[in-house]
Amino acid sequence: MLSVKTPEEVLAMIETEFSPLSDRTELLPLTAAIGRVLAEDIAAEEYVPDFDRSTVDGYAVRARDTFGCSDAIPAILRQTGEVLMGEGADFELESDCCCAVPTGGAVPRNADSVVMVEYTEDYGDGSIGIAKPTAPGQNMIFKGDDVYPGKSVLKKGRVLSSQDIGALAAIGRVQVPVVRKLRVGLISTGDELVPPEEKPGPGQIRDVNGPMLTALLSAFGAEVINWGIVKDDEEKLRFTVEEAMKNCDAVLLSGGSSVGVKDAACRIIQSLGELLLHGIAIKPGKPTIMGRAGAKPLVGLPGHPVAAWFVTRLFVLPLLSRLMGRETESYTVTARLTESMSANHGRAQYQCVRLEERSGELWAHPIRTKSGLISTLAGADGFFCISRDCEGLPEGAKIQVTTGE
Repeated sequence: MLSVKTPEEVLAMIETEFSPLSDRTELLPLTAAIGRVLAEDIAAEEYVPDFDRSTVDGYAVRARDTFGCSDAIPAILRQTGEVLMGEGADFELESDCCCAVPTGGAVPRNADSVVMVEYTEDYGDGSIGIAKPTAPGQNMIFKGDDVYPGKSVLKKGRVLSSQDIGALAAIGRVQVPVVRKLRVGLISTGDELVPPEEKPGPGQIRDVNGPMLTALLSAFGAEVINWGIVKDDEEKLRFTVEEAMKNCDAVLLSGGSSVGVKDAACRIIQSLGELLLHGIAIKPGKPTIMGRAGAKPLVGLPGHPVAAWFVTRLFVLPLLSRLMGRETESYTVTARLTESMSANHGRAQYQCVRLEERSGELWAHPIRTKSGLISTLAGADGFFCISRDCEGLPEGAKIQVTTGE
């Protein structure tokens, strides 16, 4: 008899039963750190920029010297210099004076604004006419506007993006502390399975879950070790699981999680450590098991590809995030259902959809099929959930569609 937990209970259990793994930091070159999980908080040790600079081509001025000017009555300022790109501006700007500066160029002391060249006229005698007044700070970036010593730049647990790499480059961090990739062992089980490259015989099917979950976990940032297909032989499966546990941080078994004569995954997990759950109140994916051996999780996934994908997406990825100390974030969009949907009372029901825009509004087409059919996932733009205390949703109902991780 399955001891079923709700999705919320499973996620809460992951937080209480598992902790981030220790001693998992490695240093990587800046450009190799993309997509990796930051292992430490990063703070700036210097000013960025390190000088006041212009954001336009024009003239550095003291803003008060331009107040009240116009096309008809321009402010006449004396040009006292020109700053070239890549040069400093280590001098003070006197009253009623201006200095030519390029975009990104340094601005002299006392200057508090830059007038765009379009609003100026060079009279050719050393004087510049300003036809539009400016305000203090306009068209300027001041020293430390971006970051200053001690300012937090990036937080531990963040998955580094290309923008983050740029921020690290700006503060001179060329070696980045990141979390080592988790090694996840993946085992497919079942007498009926053959590798994808083989033509199935009578009663056989190709192993879909191995390649599919390898792709999902790799995209998430794990190092996947695929232990191949193990037939329904408990001793062989136990040996493979034990070997995987020695070499990996977590192990997933695909198939063999239902209650049945040949389903040995539950017994093996219990013998190696502690069984934490057997069954989740979701559809698809109810016959899921989860345990641990020490700090290492063992998860038994349903054999049906759609169910295996949903359980991995909904629970295994948060579990791996917990082990990595990684921030998690899901991306959702609001859409309307194109048709009514009934739900299985008592279980949270997850449904794949295709999205279509109509008159500026998103509509979600449910992809109706069975959990063993991979076409449910192929071509889907996302999925949504009907809560377990809801018996269905009407056509036109607003839903939150999860579109990515």
